[in-house]
Amino acid sequence: MATAFQKITLSPARDIPFNKLVLSQRNVRRVKAGVSIEDLAASIARRGLIQSLNVRPVVDAEGNETGMFEVPAGGRRFRALELLTKQKRLAKTALVPCVVRPADDPILDEEVSLVENTERVDLHPLDEFRAFQEMRLKGTPEEDIAAAHRVTVQVVKQRLRLAAVSPNLLDVYAEDGMTLEQLMAFTVTNDHARQELVWESISKSWSKEPYQIRRMLNETTVRASDKRAVFVGVDVYEAQGGCVVRDLFQADDGGWLQDPALLDRLVAEKLKAEAEAIASEGWKWIEVALSFPYGHDHGLRELIGETVDLTDDERATREALRSEYDRLEAEYSEADELPGEIDQRLGEIEQALDGFEQRPVIYDPIEIARAGVFVSIDADGSLSVDRGYVRSEDEAPAAPEGDEAEASTGSASDPAVPVVQRAVITIGGQPTEAEEDEEDGIKPLPERLVIELTASRTVALRNAVADNPHIAMTALLHKLVSDRFMTRMYTGAMEAGVKSVYLSVQDDELKDSPSARAVQERHDAWAADVPKDDDALWDWLAALDDASRMALMAHCVSFGVNALYERPNPHSSSGISQHTLEMRLAQADRLARATGLDMVDVGWKPTVGNYLGRVTKPRILQAVREGVGDQAAQLIDHLKKGDMAKEAERLLADAGWLPEPLRLIDSQPATDSDAGDDEGAELPDFLNGDDEEDVQTDAEEDEQHLVAAE
Repeated sequence: MATAFQKITLSPARDIPFNKLVLSQRNVRRVKAGVSIEDLAASIARRGLIQSLNVRPVVDAEGNETGMFEVPAGGRRFRALELLTKQKRLAKTALVPCVVRPADDPILDEEVSLVENTERVDLHPLDEFRAFQEMRLKGTPEEDIAAAHRVTVQVVKQRLRLAAVSPNLLDVYAEDGMTLEQLMAFTVTNDHARQELVWESISKSWSKEPYQIRRMLNETTVRASDKRAVFVGVDVYEAQGGCVVRDLFQADDGGWLQDPALLDRLVAEKLKAEAEAIASEGWKWIEVALSFPYGHDHGLRELIGETVDLTDDERATREALRSEYDRLEAEYSEADELPGEIDQRLGEIEQALDGFEQRPVIYDPIEIARAGVFVSIDADGSLSVDRGYVRSEDEAPAAPEGDEAEASTGSASDPAVPVVQRAVITIGGQPTEAEEDEEDGIKPLPERLVIELTASRTVALRNAVADNPHIAMTALLHKLVSDRFMTRMYTGAMEAGVKSVYLSVQDDELKDSPSARAVQERHDAWAADVPKDDDALWDWLAALDDASRMALMAHCVSFGVNALYERPNPHSSSGISQHTLEMRLAQADRLARATGLDMVDVGWKPTVGNYLGRVTKPRILQAVREGVGDQAAQLIDHLKKGDMAKEAERLLADAGWLPEPLRLIDSQPATDSDAGDDEGAELPDFLNGDDEEDVQTDAEEDEQHLVAAE
């Protein structure tokens, strides 16, 4: 038999004049909390009374109703209404919606007051974010939303940004799958696909810190505090269509620039413009880079210039500024805080005085004609210009003696007669302008290009050695036996230890080459299995089968392969001698033969970026002749250098042609000339050429097109 329940009767609702209401002393709220009475009054004035008051009739001693009602639940609303009446914004007799409980209700007023405050459920933050978003979508300005909810515009922007995160991630947040701090971190990008990809990656990780989310989301962007952004100016970047994303929840140093390619282009253009302005001073060469490595000026002679003295007017201005600075400092020495305009003026004076300290330097015009300049960006984003460095090959020749000295006086080759020249500007080791009027001779390859090519060969050799454990073991034993039994001092092509050789100079294609990907994939595969604990590593190695041990050994040994060309410099602590360089390149050839390495088979092809756009027109034509024949070379010999390089790339795409640094030594074609001094004869063929021996002494041309050595 079903149990019968008594039907519930709800208390009736009535509109009661406000002057008939009094606050009950049985209201449990005693401590101020939440929204203030003033804010609640403003909300009621804007939106009306959203929730009715809970009241009970006031009875006299005999139990008769007096016509008054007390409010045990809703005291803060009562106080807000009371404030509105005092402000004359609400009539004392205004009707207030109330829920009237019986005077003899057995439920205590304290219980009603307590339950009303404890059984409420706060709005989920996501519902608040979405509510703000709906208001904004319906046309309410952010300022009006902020005013209506008595928050700042910044808070409104933050909540709108949170509501704009990927809906899938918002669902995760709604189910308490991520914290509010994590959700905040995802607002640093508007790319929903990127947000979801990062969450998928990080949700499986033990570390889900907000800083890590921000780092992963912005790994392809550039901070506004980066020296490149400071150098160009974020406003210039945005004017060119660049996008900047800001973090609304924590300091972000100006945000993140979303288009690094655009930023790099603007940086290159500004650096080039600065370099061209400096070139008008008459320097022989100008090297431009974001920054130069430590020791980049090693082996170069630095010119000592003469600092320009201050003029009388400049001295007077400097003294006046110093006097003003001292006067302001003395006047405000007792002040706890400087007024804004005084602080600004002191800063302006300091900057002006610093300008007087940075005096220009005058160099000998003869020295300028053989020296160069390094242009880069300082860490603070300012332009850095280091003038006056002379390379050894640009030094003036030794003065002749006797009759020869008299005969040479006043000639065009006399160092005392400066030659008008155009500075060769190189950015990242590459000339900024193509050489249109070049001699027919084959010039040596630029040193930086040779280093990049041999870096490609080094990566390919590493991959080949790792794929041949037997060769790796032979190379390792050869190195160890040479060190222990033959006491050789050079390192050769196998730097065993194993010390990984860092490839500081790489072309754009090397990191994504098949060899580089194969090396990285193999390393990642081993890294996933190698224990991190030392004892565990020993046990793991001991348990490997012989084939796995050999494969791992070959992989590790391969990182010691070094087939890089370096400029011989035995006088530097980190330099290399000519003999050691020759031994290294010879051993690299031996490794290539032993492993069967062919740079064509591993995917190297000549392109505009990795070779053809980096060499002279005669070099391009030589490559086409060797690769596809004289007829093909004749078809492009009339083109400008840029077009010639593009056509040569197309012609050589499947020709299997390699530049000299990537060939085996015995496979290089013989050169027609055997001229050169003793020092040049020691260099590899691809770095030696007759045209480098020709010192330009003619004054017939108004400009010299000089090739800057790297």
